Amino acid sequence: MTTLAPVRPRPRLRDVLLVGRPAFWIVSVVPYYVGILLATHRLVPPFELWPRLALGAVVMGPLLWLAVLAINDAHDLPGDLLNPRKSKSPLLDGRVTVAEAKKLAAYAGVASLLVGAFVGWVFTAGVLFALLLGWAYSAPPLRLKTRAGFDVASNSLALGAFGPLAGWAAVTPDLGDFPWVMALQGTLAAIGLYLPTTLADLPADRAAGYRTIAVRLGAGTTYRIGYAAWIAAATLSVLLAALDHVIPRSMLILEVVMVPVLVVAYHRLIGPGQTFRQVIVLASLFLIPCATFALTYTGVLTL
Repeated sequence: MTTLAPVRPRPRLRDVLLVGRPAFWIVSVVPYYVGILLATHRLVPPFELWPRLALGAVVMGPLLWLAVLAINDAHDLPGDLLNPRKSKSPLLDGRVTVAEAKKLAAYAGVASLLVGAFVGWVFTAGVLFALLLGWAYSAPPLRLKTRAGFDVASNSLALGAFGPLAGWAAVTPDLGDFPWVMALQGTLAAIGLYLPTTLADLPADRAAGYRTIAVRLGAGTTYRIGYAAWIAAATLSVLLAALDHVIPRSMLILEVVMVPVLVVAYHRLIGPGQTFRQVIVLASLFLIPCATFALTYTGVLTL
């Protein structure tokens, strides 16, 4: 008599969402919105653009994050078993298998491209680049996560530069007038925010043998690089406001006040032994000048 193996149920929606980490969606949706803001000069874009922009937001939020995080979880399982921050990952207790995570990544990646096609071809090309970068970051043979410097570059460019560019491309495929200095500032800020995450994961990454930038250079040097990038991003914002270039000159006083606050906050919150929660607090402080920029750039607020 042949005994049939029990059919394993498919991952539940709750587990799929846990892989996709909804808390992370805002990290890409905010830069995406900044790109829309830069392209339209409006706090609320024209109504006729809403369907296309909403599809872009779905791609930039749930679909892209599920695609890149699922493939990351599939290849990071040995390290995640040693990382308390990943204790709720459904891969750790088998609710989602490695094979299923890879399938989720593939399905989400294809869905990102299909939905992105309704936004525009330039947007879709950017999405394809982001998917390839996400694969290169997590999967062999490249596995940029374990190549010091490349891990920083891939994450910082994806968040700091690709996000605003995607928002701009969702409005218009013409990138000729895009203010590239904002991509530079976004990348510098992203470096400052990404490097602390490698510090938070340093013990687990070191135990797993992942040679991230924090493992390779040590906590002190990694912190100093992140701090320097953070100061550079803050200084650039003051310079842009002083020149009345992209950032309105009316924001200059606020920039002069906020820059020391952000610099001191980084020094107090970030460093060896810090947790991921402290990175979230720092990023939340960064939203204050971002929100003020949105209001002044669109003329809603006059300082």
